[in-house]
Amino acid sequence: MRSKVMWSIAAGLLGLLVVAAAAQKSSEGTAGKKGTVKITRLYTGPDGQTHAEEIEATFAPSGNNEAYKMLGITGAQLTRAKPGTVIDWHTAPRRQYVITLSGHGELEVAGGKKISVGPGQIDLVEDTTGKGHITKVVGTEDRVTLQLPLADQSGK
Repeated sequence: MRSKVMWSIAAGLLGLLVVAAAAQKSSEGTAGKKGTVKITRLYTGPDGQTHAEEIEATFAPSGNNEAYKMLGITGAQLTRAKPGTVIDWHTAPRRQYVITLSGHGELEVAGGKKISVGPGQIDLVEDTTGKGHITKVVGTEDRVTLQLPLADQSGK
């Protein structure tokens, strides 16, 4: 039991480190401007189709830093998919953050809209009903993601 708790804590900390790295990556090259961190949210619309929207993380003062409060998580899972992997139309197994650590992918949603994902990309996947989305691994390397299931699975 103790090792399970330690793994959960370690996984949560890993997730926070990945988010911090994504924030750093997105602010590079802004030459004195504060960078923004974007989160791509996949959700099921009233039409039963998966749609995507960009959410900008709004940081607030937190001690000597700034912080963005993410939704609570229950654990973490690392996944790896080989180049060329295609997961045809599917819904998310649960509401979760999916953070790409390495490799590249492409998500297809309603209307054929394609979203490129790569290292540092944060997705909030909430399309647990409806038609879902297509996930493809593109490029020549495995796509490794960190999946962080949300504690509150009730949705918005």
